[in-house]
Amino acid sequence: MKIRNIAIVAHVDHGKTTLVDKMLLSSKIFESHEKPGELIMDSTPLEKERGITILAKNVSIKYKDFKINVLDTPGHSDFGGEVERVLNMADGVVLLVDAFEGPMPQTRFVLSKALGMGLKPIVVINKVDKLNCNPQEVNEMVFELMFSLNASEEQLNFATVYGSSKNGWMGADWKKPTDDITYLMDMIIEKIPAPLENPGNTQMLITSLDFSSFIGRIAIGKVHRGSVKENQKITLFKRNGSKIKSKIKELFVFDGFKKRKVDEVKSGEICAITGVEGFEIGDTIADFENPETLPTIKIDEPTMSMTFNINDSPFYGKDGKYVNSRKIKERLEKEEERNLALRVEQIESADSFKVFGRGILHLSILIETMRREGYELQIGQPQVILKEINGTKCEPIEELIIDIPGHLSGKAIEIVSIRKGEMKIMEPKGDLMHLNFNIPSRGIIGLRNYLLSATGGEAIISHRFIEFQPFKGDIPGRLNGSLISMEKGNAVPYSLNNMQDRGTFFIEPNQPVYEGQIIGKNNRADDLVINITKTKKMSNMRSAGSDDKVKIRPALILSLEEALEYIQSDEYVEVTPNNIRLRKILLKEHERKRAKNS
Repeated sequence: MKIRNIAIVAHVDHGKTTLVDKMLLSSKIFESHEKPGELIMDSTPLEKERGITILAKNVSIKYKDFKINVLDTPGHSDFGGEVERVLNMADGVVLLVDAFEGPMPQTRFVLSKALGMGLKPIVVINKVDKLNCNPQEVNEMVFELMFSLNASEEQLNFATVYGSSKNGWMGADWKKPTDDITYLMDMIIEKIPAPLENPGNTQMLITSLDFSSFIGRIAIGKVHRGSVKENQKITLFKRNGSKIKSKIKELFVFDGFKKRKVDEVKSGEICAITGVEGFEIGDTIADFENPETLPTIKIDEPTMSMTFNINDSPFYGKDGKYVNSRKIKERLEKEEERNLALRVEQIESADSFKVFGRGILHLSILIETMRREGYELQIGQPQVILKEINGTKCEPIEELIIDIPGHLSGKAIEIVSIRKGEMKIMEPKGDLMHLNFNIPSRGIIGLRNYLLSATGGEAIISHRFIEFQPFKGDIPGRLNGSLISMEKGNAVPYSLNNMQDRGTFFIEPNQPVYEGQIIGKNNRADDLVINITKTKKMSNMRSAGSDDKVKIRPALILSLEEALEYIQSDEYVEVTPNNIRLRKILLKEHERKRAKNS
């Protein structure tokens, strides 16, 4: 059977996973009784909730007499490690671009990776049924983008397909809808080159791993040269240059979502291998007698770090299963194995770990996954990674794009400028104003919430890492202080009502709180310690029910990312399976005063 290996790349939410759905349905891999639903490839609960792809996945589709291995990739640059390893298995890419939004920061990011690897693109202008869209103009923008990314002549001579993934059609003309997506499938077969057949000694780069409780770790990758056979003796070439002799036990190829056992896999095919011990992503499976290594996967450096601590709050161990440092360490090491862009370091304290990643989203997904697995953690303030280049202190700089109604653009420019953002482009785009800035990564921490609050939720924000540049100077921190609980107990509605004029609360009435917990945002710049566990005193003159009904404003419930962006250097986010709390590192007020004065 002839093979095509394609990766689907795009900006976040431009319709990759929806397109893969339609390709799966057209290939009829589901039985008549199966109801696959939508976003079939987004398999984890987190992916389904957020509507974003986090883990790259692969599936095979049969079309005519071809087998098409489809690799779905994340669209967010925070998951760049996932994109990079998957592109190593592809021979061509399908680039999806929204017909209204056009190329976005992450489009540029994933496309530059694909072009750099020499992959042949097919451009799909998606969502052509949107109001005010201009597919023709978007196609020209894609061409300009490829040109600016130094695409080869062959890559610039790309085929363009127009359509709507949601409505399940693709065609040559956006004004003439078709009945299905066969036009795109034919284009893939016609334009994407077949994988090269390389005879010779075995070579295969491990680009992904899977785990089965029955057979242990499974290595996944594309056979680069020669073939791999069942029970074959091999040499495992490690990333650090060491060699381990090993033996392949079983061999599988992908058939739809399932794995099918085979005796031999030839070069160009994607396969899964069991029996090889001690491998990592980026290692090479090579010939037993004459091993030759392949270039390992190059991953962009992390730009951000957070400190992971064990939970030592007064509510420690109330709802988590794994609370000690040994369990947290094991889990982080396991994550480091498969998450290429992640690095973990042990710091002075045995109970703390420094975790490096590509951005707040990248690290918050890890925290959210761990909390759902039953871990309790405390997370310190996100810190950007500073480097010294030629004796100059440098920091990561990102491209920030904001699409916003014209009358609010002045406010957005002001907010970004305070955070050392430099405006590059300002132009109208339909009803919106398109703003493009270069801004330090430090300036992006907490920016999204602040911008959305200031613009009534109308700003569309996206950003991507560009490069390290000289340090831009201090950026003003949070303007508001915190409201801090004085006592341990339950939040009493009477006290909450009395304190409403002091700020905005993060907690509901009757919720348990402890001393030193951050329970709200102060209207002023300094921290304020308040007692919200105090009940109303009864007397002969005052009864419980004689006052007016208490009217308490709804609490501001922060998501995990919002909490991480909110905290300062002397604060933690306490994360447990059922709760996200904010707290001061030093819980007692006299200790905080002493630390401040020292």
